[in-house]
Amino acid sequence: MLRRSMLQTPRTTGKHELTPWRADGRMQPLILPALCSTLLPMHRPDASDEPVEPIIPPEADPAVKVPLALEDWLAVILLAALAIITFLNVLVRYLTDQSFAWTEEISVFLLIVLTMVGASMAFVRNHHIRIEILADNGSPRRQYLMALTAHSLVVFFFALLTVLSARLVYDEFRYEETSPAIGVPTWWYSIWMPLLAAVITLRVAGAARRLIARHKAE
Repeated sequence: MLRRSMLQTPRTTGKHELTPWRADGRMQPLILPALCSTLLPMHRPDASDEPVEPIIPPEADPAVKVPLALEDWLAVILLAALAIITFLNVLVRYLTDQSFAWTEEISVFLLIVLTMVGASMAFVRNHHIRIEILADNGSPRRQYLMALTAHSLVVFFFALLTVLSARLVYDEFRYEETSPAIGVPTWWYSIWMPLLAAVITLRVAGAARRLIARHKAE
């Protein structure tokens, strides 16, 4: 707190005397902010102290035989169709208190296909989540072995998924199973699983081949 003894000495400007105290012993209301700003100057943080978000430069797509634009456009079309179907269902439910019976079934199917297509793009562009302390540390040979091991496991998993999902599609086709909402054959939906799993298998195998060629060139 400011002590009154510190502020007893008046200042004169011309014919008028400036003092922080009024005749009744109370402080002048406009003098206190001026004194506080003089004794306690405001601290303005420097712009250099603020953290700056890093700008990640765009990366060029790797050299692939089949362009990634196929997956890009397919993902755009699937996402647009999913958004339109969901919006129409919400609009109809809001206006009529009813909903389309087929929208949930189609939406789940589109979401699964979109996930598989996005996974294919992410594998080629190396955008999947990984533990960097394990994948990007150590000697170049260690990083190469870690990447090659990861690619090999992914190829094995999706090759196995291709075979098992193809058997599932065959069983659904043979037993003529139908979907509960629309009544269409379920293999119309499930056939995309082995196809996209095979695409991911080929994409990751191509990425592993480029990894081995780059390691040999170094």
